[in-house]
Amino acid sequence: MASSSNIKIHEHIKVVPPSSNQTTSISLTFFDIFWLRFHPIEYILFYTLPNSQSDTSFFFQTIVPNLKSSLSLTLQHFLPLAGNIVWDFESQNPKIQYTPNDGVSLLIAESDLDFNHVIENSPKEAYLSRSFIPHLKSTNSFASIISLQITLFPKRGFSIGISTHHAVLDGKSVGIN
Repeated sequence: MASSSNIKIHEHIKVVPPSSNQTTSISLTFFDIFWLRFHPIEYILFYTLPNSQSDTSFFFQTIVPNLKSSLSLTLQHFLPLAGNIVWDFESQNPKIQYTPNDGVSLLIAESDLDFNHVIENSPKEAYLSRSFIPHLKSTNSFASIISLQITLFPKRGFSIGISTHHAVLDGKSVGIN
């Protein structure tokens, strides 16, 4: 989770697929297991807001609900992404498992940093970016597959920070090159 002083957390929710009652389980392959203990893949996408949509109320009343709804509807077609990687001691192989009410962690935040400075193509301190990337929950028996953070930069734009588990998704599989 973001812990920098330039971030204000508005909401932390779990986005679930609409009414899915099925349990899905997919075994990891030998090649997937290699990536099991690696750090998450993390990236940030930045979006500028047109002047007509740049006020804070429009962002929280229109854009955020639309993004939540889109995520939920998309997850119904990709149920495993809403689940977890689980490894119990009775089974030899870890697996991706989705059970009803599993979902994706979504953090809604606001930053007081200068959006233009954040997105400019120049070297910056790494801690500036860390505050826009969500934590991917992991224990000794399970790991989340994906976690998202939407951060508003008032009157300028917003970012979507994404953390994904390397055993399930990498830069190529999500279209980031």
